[in-house]
Amino acid sequence: MQDSLLSILPPFIAIVIAIWKKNALIALLSGLLITYFLINNFSPLLMVTDSALGIVSVFNSSGNSYIVAFSLLIGALVTLMNKSGAVDGFIEGLARLKLVKNKKHAAILPTVIGTSIFTDTNLSLFTAGMASQKLFDKHQLSRARLAYLIDSTCAPISILFLINGWGAYVLGLLDGYTFNDPVGILIGTIAYNFYAIIALTLAYYTAFSGKAFGPLHLAKPNKIHEASAPTITKNAPAIVMCLPLMMLLVTTFTVLWFTGNGDIRQGSGALSVFWGIISALCCLILFIFHYKLLPSTEMVKAMMSGIKKMLPVVGVLVLSFAFGSAIKVLGTGLYVSQIINMQFPLFLMAPILFIAAGIMAFATGTSWGTFAILVPIAVPIAQQSGLPVEFMVAAVLGGGIFGDHASPISDTTIVASIASGCDHIEHVKTQLPYTLFAATVTILAYSVIGLSF
Repeated sequence: MQDSLLSILPPFIAIVIAIWKKNALIALLSGLLITYFLINNFSPLLMVTDSALGIVSVFNSSGNSYIVAFSLLIGALVTLMNKSGAVDGFIEGLARLKLVKNKKHAAILPTVIGTSIFTDTNLSLFTAGMASQKLFDKHQLSRARLAYLIDSTCAPISILFLINGWGAYVLGLLDGYTFNDPVGILIGTIAYNFYAIIALTLAYYTAFSGKAFGPLHLAKPNKIHEASAPTITKNAPAIVMCLPLMMLLVTTFTVLWFTGNGDIRQGSGALSVFWGIISALCCLILFIFHYKLLPSTEMVKAMMSGIKKMLPVVGVLVLSFAFGSAIKVLGTGLYVSQIINMQFPLFLMAPILFIAAGIMAFATGTSWGTFAILVPIAVPIAQQSGLPVEFMVAAVLGGGIFGDHASPISDTTIVASIASGCDHIEHVKTQLPYTLFAATVTILAYSVIGLSF
């Protein structure tokens, strides 16, 4: 089925089911089964067995295993912080410092955090989301707004600053060509990555102005149940939340440095965030014992409860990994990329690459696979047409982020929903108008700039 119109059927069906049933698990599982149904020439038996093997094979990758473990333990960390009073203590600490006085300040906090941590997208998403959930509830801001703000800062800043695994990955894709300064080309993509720049600008505008448009404007904040029985007797000192989060960051950077032999760009992101969450959890447990915030039995129950809450989410992540691998075998990305091999006017080359990358990332739920397929196409197009390589590569990078933002099966979109405590489908619907607006402006900008070459 490779290089066939049928190769786009599984992601198309997965996306339709995700929107129709509002259930990412069912959508991804359906897409996975259909993919192997096509790969095995319509054999139902092989479809089932290969789908099961595909799910199991996810754990053959140590990186995937670390991410799954991290996702489970982040649930334990968040729940334990809430049960111990660490989150409420952090909010009280911010109130005493007079840093978050109103809705605007509450909205600015995750936006700044999301922009500041650009080494690992998941780390940035979880840190910004965890620090802001209760603040958004307190100031009557919707969790959908929080999900939008962290999703529209963490991924765009990571693809702009590129001092992370994304930068090392793209640099590796450029190394196969005879460039005198591949790092310079990578840096040059920043100025042309209009989608990421516009997405960041819209996020900061939303945070500072307090204005929202479309479905995001109608999103309702979480209700605070005043009458419910309290689960804690006192709030913990602010340090009980701050120091574990600092440990999360410091440990992650340290492991990135060690695994990268002194270069954090070359380090293992999955291993780093895994040890980061381990260190944060250990630090939090020590604080709980030191301040006598919870008895041991309650602490264990809280951790198990947090892990249990993350099981559906981890199921989605595992199916995402399995689905992405199956789609690669089917050749969906290759088929979509062939669309741009036709003869087009020069000024449309960058817009076409951007749209193709967006479609691929939207359909497959991953931008990395999109980069791997389209960067090797963008570079020869630039070399043959005379267009700047930075310009063409930036179109692919921006398109990948756009597709990631818009897709309901993207791991980044899923993690943003988890970190903010927002319903996944609500996050997709409320963010979509902003992603489409930024993409439209980007396409127009690429067309205008293309006319100048």
